[in-house]
Amino acid sequence: MTEKSANERRKGLLNGFAAYGMWGLVPLFWPLLKPAGAVEILAHRMVWSLFFVGAALLVVRRWAWLGELLRQPRRLALITVAAAVITVNWGVYIWSVNSGHVVEASLGYFINPLVTIAIGVLLLKERLRPVQWTAVGVGFAAVLVLTIGYGRPPWISLCLAFSFAVYGLVKKKVNLGGVESLAAETAVQFLPALGYLLWLGSQGDSTFGTEGTGHAALLAATGIVTALPLVCFGAAAIRVPLSTMGLLQYLAPVFQFLLGILYFKEAMPPERWAGFALVWLALMLLTWDALRTARRSARALTRERARVAAAAAAATTGAVGAVGAVGAATTVVAMATATSPVEPAGDAAGAVESVNTVDAPTVGP
Repeated sequence: MTEKSANERRKGLLNGFAAYGMWGLVPLFWPLLKPAGAVEILAHRMVWSLFFVGAALLVVRRWAWLGELLRQPRRLALITVAAAVITVNWGVYIWSVNSGHVVEASLGYFINPLVTIAIGVLLLKERLRPVQWTAVGVGFAAVLVLTIGYGRPPWISLCLAFSFAVYGLVKKKVNLGGVESLAAETAVQFLPALGYLLWLGSQGDSTFGTEGTGHAALLAATGIVTALPLVCFGAAAIRVPLSTMGLLQYLAPVFQFLLGILYFKEAMPPERWAGFALVWLALMLLTWDALRTARRSARALTRERARVAAAAAAATTGAVGAVGAVGAATTVVAMATATSPVEPAGDAAGAVESVNTVDAPTVGP
């Protein structure tokens, strides 16, 4: 690995930690916006996010995608669906944090990979490996244990997990960059959100102009809280392997979980610990299986490259030099594999993707 590539990898990791760290610490921000209610906070987030993301796109001068998107009604319809689904996700998350359900909200992002796999099986007819089936079964058992523990289904977790999984599925079909996608989605959200805020103000129930300058500034900062982690995520995604991004995504729910029990002092009776332990076991199985499959696929890819290189060498040098060419090609590939990490490619990328690592969250909670 050259010094330049090592520096790029380091920058990518720092940006990845920053993105998922900010998403993990965001439960500390939403309570600061009280006495604003969850719906008012959500509306402000939609309005101010468009301003900040639009400003970022102006700075980098990335607007070519917009004209192409406007000429494709199907993609516009998918953007509208994505905007609706992420609205539900954001609204439920803000309400859950400000209502004292941070731990249950964190569970939603822990089980999101399991829900993504379930959607892949049910809607996309994907086939699972035995370990993946085991992980899904363990995850289902965890939900049953938590249902008993809470005395009700963990509906906050399930709503967050399913909405985010559907959001990821729609974004995959739209195939638009993270910042551009957020700009398009908040553009869809903007008019309804602005209309709601204007109506709220006409009723005398808005807190934006009645709770002081600091409160108004915090409401406006919801745009930065939404856009800044996304920028860091984009910088990380182009510099580090997919498998690394997949592991980093667990930082956010881990931080949220720790904040819930250590800072917000939420109760964790034994049955909830048991349910969370089952979820973590399922995630460990998924991660182990994905990394194992990725390594196998990478080794198969290396062998295939060696075979192709040997065949090409044999074709050009003749039968006499074929044996030497095979040895040389194999040695070169082996040295390359030993001295630099192999990026998941082909089937390896598919293996990692099956644990929701390719489409790691691009719009946080």
